Amino acid sequence: MNLSMLNQALKLKSKLEKAQKELGKTTLEVSSAKGAVRVVINGQQEIQSIKISPEVIDPSKTEHLEGLLLEAVSEAIAKSRKLAAKQLEGLTGGLKIPGLT
Repeated sequence: MNLSMLNQALKLKSKLEKAQKELGKTTLEVSSAKGAVRVVINGQQEIQSIKISPEVIDPSKTEHLEGLLLEAVSEAIAKSRKLAAKQLEGLTGGLKIPGLT
């Protein structure tokens, strides 16, 4: 590996680290059932919070609440992954780098 390639690799590493930090600060909010369950997630697929409206808390219908939670969390993760892939795509030239995209 020549010096030029090493410098390019170091620059890319620095840009990727900066992008990862930005993704960690970026949040998305997703809801299910017209806002009954809200999930906040960051761009690194880390759940920040879950809010549940009291109207959907019914001990006799736990399966319904579980379904709403699963729907909201799944959508939040999908949107977070899409955001991360979009942001990192320009830096990696479309390469799929494990742990980043």
